[in-house]
Amino acid sequence: MDTMHAVRGHQRGGPDQLVYEVAPRPVPGPGEVLVAVRSASITSGELGWDATWTDSFDGSGSPRVPIVPAKEVSGQVAQLGPEVTGLSVGDDVFGLIPFTRDGAAAEFTAVPADVLAVKPAELDHDGAAALTLAGLTAWQGLVHHGGLTAGQRVLVHGGAGGVGSFAVQVAAALGASVTATASAADAEFVRALGAEHVVDYAGERFEDQVKGIDLVFDTVGGDSQTRSWQVLRPGGVLVSIVAPPDTSRAGGARGAFFVVEPNRTDLTELARLFETGTLTPRIDRVVPLKDAARAYAALEAEHRRGKVVLRVS
Repeated sequence: MDTMHAVRGHQRGGPDQLVYEVAPRPVPGPGEVLVAVRSASITSGELGWDATWTDSFDGSGSPRVPIVPAKEVSGQVAQLGPEVTGLSVGDDVFGLIPFTRDGAAAEFTAVPADVLAVKPAELDHDGAAALTLAGLTAWQGLVHHGGLTAGQRVLVHGGAGGVGSFAVQVAAALGASVTATASAADAEFVRALGAEHVVDYAGERFEDQVKGIDLVFDTVGGDSQTRSWQVLRPGGVLVSIVAPPDTSRAGGARGAFFVVEPNRTDLTELARLFETGTLTPRIDRVVPLKDAARAYAALEAEHRRGKVVLRVS
């Protein structure tokens, strides 16, 4: 079989450019494995990234169309490329596909073996796909860029969102005291994730509610990011996934901006938290692969709790 069903975009644009069609089945190269995709998770803004449509992060590289979106994959190893060790055909794996490669909105995808981790047996494929990008973002932001340690005080902006819901759980699992901003309707949901205090961003100003914060995890940007300097203690850190913080108002704190990277070791840490019961992927909805275009449109237009997952097989 040399073909498969896939969702592809033949020219740069939004969800309206995505087509469910028959496409060539990829062949794994050296160091790669072919994954039979079971589930793929999608991310807000993904169709606007330069890396989705070109072979560079800044758009200066060559166009890479037609593209297959969805960088978060869970599935089963179907074929090993040359020089692959540590994985076997039939292994259940999950991971974050490098952004300048085709994604997982397809029946098969070729993925570098070293970015995949073995999926915990108790975690289904939908949950594993939902865990990858958002979970890695939360882990890398809190641990690698924020230097989080047990006993610290953390403020998470957007605690009900795809990344924010993981940041609340990871911070709490690592022993932090967590405050999160969210809508009033999402307050109980965010508390159930592990937040000790939830601030209604529509009705309250978080800087009036909390002070002496060690780490702010920013998934919102804009005015919320700017006002966050007011709540940080000297020596604290503002970690953003939206835009580089303006440190002119830092007042003895520091700022950090980063883009998540595929990382097997970090995935293994997230799997460990799942196995200990301290981390649970939160899924807003699961939709069939053929409805991917509508799922991407809904991702941009509708409020959601947790991740949107494409059910492939």
